[in-house]
Amino acid sequence: MPAELTIYENRLARQMDAGEFVLAVVTATKPDFYKQAPVVTAARDAGVPTFVLHTGQHYDDVLGHGLAEYGIEDRVAVDLAIRGSLSEKTAQVHRRIDELTDTLEQRWPDTTVLPIVHGDTHAAGIVPQAWLFATNQAVAHNEAGLRGMSPDFEGYEDVPAFVDAQWTGEWSINRAEPFPEQYDTFVGSAGSIYHFAPVELNREHLQREGYPAAVEDDERIPVVGNSVVDAIDLKRDADLEESVFDIYPVLEERDDWIRVDIHRRANLLPDRFRAIVEGVIGLVEDGYNVNFVELTATRKALEHYGYRDRLLELDQQRENFLFTGLWKKHAHVYEFLTSGQCFAEFTDSGSMQEELNYIDEAISLTARFNTDRPETVFEAGTNLLVPPVDGEYVREMVEYVAETDAVREEIQTGPNLYGENVGESIVEFLQEKREATPFDWAHERVGFETGEQDFEYL
Repeated sequence: MPAELTIYENRLARQMDAGEFVLAVVTATKPDFYKQAPVVTAARDAGVPTFVLHTGQHYDDVLGHGLAEYGIEDRVAVDLAIRGSLSEKTAQVHRRIDELTDTLEQRWPDTTVLPIVHGDTHAAGIVPQAWLFATNQAVAHNEAGLRGMSPDFEGYEDVPAFVDAQWTGEWSINRAEPFPEQYDTFVGSAGSIYHFAPVELNREHLQREGYPAAVEDDERIPVVGNSVVDAIDLKRDADLEESVFDIYPVLEERDDWIRVDIHRRANLLPDRFRAIVEGVIGLVEDGYNVNFVELTATRKALEHYGYRDRLLELDQQRENFLFTGLWKKHAHVYEFLTSGQCFAEFTDSGSMQEELNYIDEAISLTARFNTDRPETVFEAGTNLLVPPVDGEYVREMVEYVAETDAVREEIQTGPNLYGENVGESIVEFLQEKREATPFDWAHERVGFETGEQDFEYL
């Protein structure tokens, strides 16, 4: 039997009874836990009634640990218990949001609940749609306006020229990937009324698509930074009972590690995945220290393409290769990245590109042909694309960065883009909107007012 919606009555009632405006902070997957936690904390400090609406997509001991690690597990008042394929998750979100909003309307008809989704998870795309369809009200979107871009350059084979072109050349919109994340962030915008843009570029994307920066004096797309900086500040100096170097002593015994984290669907395609894994093996054989982190999707791909046994053997035979599962505590990731032991993170993670803009000790190398955080490349210079063309190219480009002092220094000294106290800024903005209805009609946009707005479709 599939899991069903769970409402934690006491937690929900405690917040819903506290005022006529309540935030529902939506979490779904691991990045949500640490990027949405600052919003929950800021709301609690400001006295704004707030509960966590968890889709339940990441729920096991490792993937779901962030709820406890960031102190928001006891704020989960609703668990949608979403499981299955993308289509199954989509249908379940719609059905269970419908059920939840019926309950809220019956018990607290005069209370406005404003969900705030995050980033480009599937929940960021589907929860706004489900909420809008169920209530005729829009949501707020933390980390809005993420749109993929790629450099206008075709000379990939000339590595120095390609590096320079990324930092100084022209870029164009390329929303083909990551999939489905680019779909989710795009359609999530359509169901949102307040868009919290990390940087000005994100606001420009949204305005180009027709989302107003303001309606009369009502601001809609504030540039607030990225709440990942709050998470890093919270955890980078955390008092850990056990260090990551206690768990993996070799990380302290050797330095200049390249940490590899690959999980995007497109990078699990045959040619790309082989390029990445063969490139990593080439780096190990050339003497570079490599930690390959195996996620669930990565393991399936390694087994499918016949690489897993090879990596396990490499782990046994080479002191400069460490093959691990996903690190349970996010604080361990920050501990390692800020330790000086890690030279680079070779990743397809969007969040990691942001985090390494804020963390100066390690650099970001992105295994993609495009990126939805292009500002980290052409504005800050703290990131570079390493397209998985083939194994030799991946190895050559990573080694070029590793051995070119000027490139390493450029990446490590770029400006921080994502501000500070972002969770607090988001909550302060929303406090000013507590009297507003989170939806407007076309006639209101052009300045016509009418009376009663409540309406049940005939």
